[in-house]
Order: sequence, then structure tokens, then C-alpha cells
Amino acid sequence: MAPPAAQPGVPGGRGSKVPPARKLLCMCSLSLCLTYLCYSLMGGTGPGALRSPAALPGTAAPRSPAALPGTTLPGPPRSPAGFLGGSVAPDPSAAPARAGNSSREGAEGAWPRTPLAPGEVITAQSGAFERDPQESSTTDEELSRAGSPGSRGGSSSSTTPDYGEKRLPQALIIGVKKGGTRALLEAIRAHPDVRAVGTEPHFFDRNYEKGLEWYRNVMPKTLDGQITMEKTPSYFVTNEAPRRIHSMAKDTKLIVVVRNPVTRAISDYTQTLSKKPEIPTFEVLAFKNRTLGLIDASWSAIRIGIYALHLENWLQYFPLSQILFVSGERLITDPAGEMAKVQDFLGLKRIVTEKHFYFNKTKGFPCLKKPEDSSAPRCLGKSKGRTHPKIDPDVIHRLRKFYKPFNVMFYQMTGQDFQWEQEESDK
Repeated sequence: MAPPAAQPGVPGGRGSKVPPARKLLCMCSLSLCLTYLCYSLMGGTGPGALRSPAALPGTAAPRSPAALPGTTLPGPPRSPAGFLGGSVAPDPSAAPARAGNSSREGAEGAWPRTPLAPGEVITAQSGAFERDPQESSTTDEELSRAGSPGSRGGSSSSTTPDYGEKRLPQALIIGVKKGGTRALLEAIRAHPDVRAVGTEPHFFDRNYEKGLEWYRNVMPKTLDGQITMEKTPSYFVTNEAPRRIHSMAKDTKLIVVVRNPVTRAISDYTQTLSKKPEIPTFEVLAFKNRTLGLIDASWSAIRIGIYALHLENWLQYFPLSQILFVSGERLITDPAGEMAKVQDFLGLKRIVTEKHFYFNKTKGFPCLKKPEDSSAPRCLGKSKGRTHPKIDPDVIHRLRKFYKPFNVMFYQMTGQDFQWEQEESDK
């Protein structure tokens, strides 16, 4: 009997071909899983050890972004397993107790950790996610005031009248914490065609059960042609957020502000240290066992910076064409240039330009000013631009090695090179 004829369009049929871009994205997803598998094999099965998604009962492995139209890669991804080097080590629980770990063990109660697997991401309810009181703990009272006349949350411009209609947001700033999301929000709110709530609604992570009408009422009023926006940085690392946002509106535009993950982790720690001076040192918290060199990826300050892991979750629901990645570093060095990209992405006229910015040497980042008046520049609050504590260079070196394979994967997934490794080599 003759073999069956080829069936065009049927995966795996004779004569069928897999598009090159799909092959590359499959490789990218596979490499990410292999990285975690290597970490698991070398790190053991102790608390906080990373596991393959397939090892989680009842948890499906993340769908490859290759199945999504409009996603491309610049070239075949290199498997990152070989990059781990000294960043991982055998499970410290299998080794004898060593000096220098007692403070780490004694700190567990004060700094909770939650073991997470690669298929999971940090949720707002997780003990591993440290909420920022200034940026994240938005009360219902604040949210109810968000749309009121003259409120910080309800107005993006003093010239915009307070009438119109409350709408669900068409664009969201979804992350990342300590990446520069507040600076981006304040800058885009200077655009007359953008209305954004200043408080963080946390709808898709903490308040989802309140329903879309509650969420709509939190938003400021907009006129026809204006865009409604909000920002909540914890969305990017919340497992349920992509599905929930897609259910609201599958064409929602998403903005992610990313920053060198090592610097971001230190900034995250600095923020918490300012509120909890009694917490252990960064060096203690960053390792499961420093002598063995095992990075503690269950600590939220470290895990948030594994951008490739979190992005894979979003690519199950949104194509790359709907996600804009903003460089937190360039938002400081070239705010007008980054804002031009943001305005283009949102389909807005480029109104927020270099005339809107003034570099504050004391704080070390740009401040906003109104281009047509003589008012003083408006800088972010004292909680921004804190001086980072001095971190042991060896710890920074180990973190760079830990993040490198994930950074490379993130560059390939997004098609953008953020040059964090080049930035570090220049120091």
C-alpha cells in the first residue's frame, strides 16, 4: 500500500515544514527549561530549589512562545546551561554547617521565602513578594479618590477638564518593580492625550474579585481620543495577570520597564532597608549558602530580575508586538529618546520631548518640568534616588554570572540587546 499523501498544514505530516522563527522560539523555551533543570540538578531538592515545570503535579509546562504570531528572534539561542559556572552549587543542606551561615538561618523568620518552580511566578499574595508601602499598598480610599477632580490620580494634566467617561485602560505599565515605572508614568502623564491613575490599583493581582466595574470606577475620566492608563509593577511577576488582562481586552498594550537585574535587586533591597533597618545584609539574603555559591532565587529581589522566566508567561497570551520594553538605564540618560518610543508605541504624537526634562545632579536622574512656564522642576519623591549600600564586589560578580544566561535568553526573546554585560565590563 502506498504511503499516505502529505497533508499540508498538519503538524508532523509528510512534507510539512516548521517555520524557522517557530523553531528558534521552541529552542529558546527549551533552553530556558534546561537552565532551570541544570540549576535543579546542581542545587538539589532542598527548600527553594528550582524544578522543571514538568515536575510540578497539576501544573502544565509553559506554552512555547513560538505558537504566537508576530514573534521573532534575532538568531538561534545559545543554551545557557554552560554559563552557570560558579553561580550554582550542590544543595547546602547536604553539606556540614559552615561559619557565616548562622545569621542567614536566623533571618528566615524575618524574611519569608516561598519555594517556586520555573512554571510559577511570584504572586502578590506570596510571602516572597515584599510589598512596597509607598508604591504598592494602595488603599480603597485612595482608589476611590483617584478619579476625583484635582486629585493626583485623576488628572494627567492641569489643562485637562474633568469631564468625559471612565473607561477601562487601553495600556498598562506592568513592571518591573524598581525599574523606573514611576518615572515613566509621571512622564507619560505630561501628555495631554493620556489620563492615568496615579495610585496602583493592583486589580489583576490583589483586587480582581472586585470586578471590572470597580476597576473602571478607579480610572480617571477621558475624552474621545485620550488613552486611559495605569501602572502596577507587580503584574509582570503575577502568574494570573496575563490571562486576566487578556480576558479584559486582548488588544491591551503592555509596557515593561527593565533594568540591569543586579542593580535592580540592590535597589529593591535598599528600599526595604529604608523601612526595615533590622533586616539582614544583602550578602546574607542573596545566598542560600555563600560558601558554596548557591544564589537564593526564591528571594523576590533576585527572582524578579529573571525576566525571561516571567516573559514566557506573558507570551502565552500576548504577541511581542503588543509589548514595549523600556530601558530603565536609558530612561535616566536619555528620557526624551525613551519617551519618543513610548509615544510611538501608544500611537501618540510626540509631545513629551527634551523640553520636559531637567537633570537633577543631586538625585541623579531627570526631573519633569513644564516647557512653557517658569515653575520649578517636579522631581520624584525622596523615596527615589536613594544611595545604595556598598555591596561586596564578590557578591556582585556572582550575581552577574547567575543572571547572564537569563539576560541572554531575554535579549533573544525580545530581539533587543540591553547591553547589561557591556555596562558591567565598563565599570
